[in-house]
Formats: sequence, structure tokens, C-alpha cells
Amino acid sequence: PTTYRFDNPGPDLLEAFPNHYPGRDYVITFEHPEFTSLCPMTGQPDFATITVQYAPGEKCVESKSFKLYMCAFRNHGSFMESLTNKIAEDLISLLAPRRLTVEGLFAVRGGTAISVRVEHLDKKLDPARQEELRRLW
Repeated sequence: PTTYRFDNPGPDLLEAFPNHYPGRDYVITFEHPEFTSLCPMTGQPDFATITVQYAPGEKCVESKSFKLYMCAFRNHGSFMESLTNKIAEDLISLLAPRRLTVEGLFAVRGGTAISVRVEHLDKKLDPARQEELRRLW
């Protein structure tokens, strides 16, 4: 049976598998439209659509583990900026992608909509390759 964790998102929940096309640049997109977390100041829920796009290197993230990882934020108190960066850091650590973007589009609360976008580009790649990856987006 699947075990769900709702308050402790950690990189240990994420799994990867070998990229079968490591010589090809391509983009994988995950969209999680039912993301929830808690505001650490008020305890009120924050709702968002989290979109992850990445150009894989040697590894790809396994989709079920990604879903379980995202569910683990449900009762976790964190600012929107922090959790978006945490998602990026955990995926970068696991995958070492060529390029990665994490975007959180948070629902309006208190009359204000907030979106947070985190970008990562592997600086070890030569400039021409970096430019090719930019064009994929």
C-alpha cells in the first residue's frame, strides 16, 4: 500500500530512474494543480498550481514519487517563496538537470495573488548548449 505523508516534505520521498535519452535535449513538464500548504504565520491554507519543467541529464524523476512529495506539503507551514525554492533544490539535488524551472501560481488570498518562479541552468555546460536549452522553453 502507498504511504502518504502530509507534513514532512523531504528529498527522501523522491525517486529517479535513468534517462534513456541522455544525449538529447528535451523538456519534461509536471503540473500539480491541487497543491496545498499552510501559511506559517496564520495557519491558513495556501492553494497553488506548481509547474516543474526540466531538461534531464542522466536521471528523470519518477512520477508517483513526485506526487507523494507534493502531497507532503499539505500540512507543512512554509512561505511560498521558501517552498518553491525547496522544491527546486530537492529536484536539482536528485536529478542534476541541465535546466529546471519551478513555478508556483498561488491562489488569491487577502486580495493578493502571488507567483514564484525559480530557474536553474547547469553552468558546467558550454554557452552554446546553455543557449539551446533556453530555446526549449
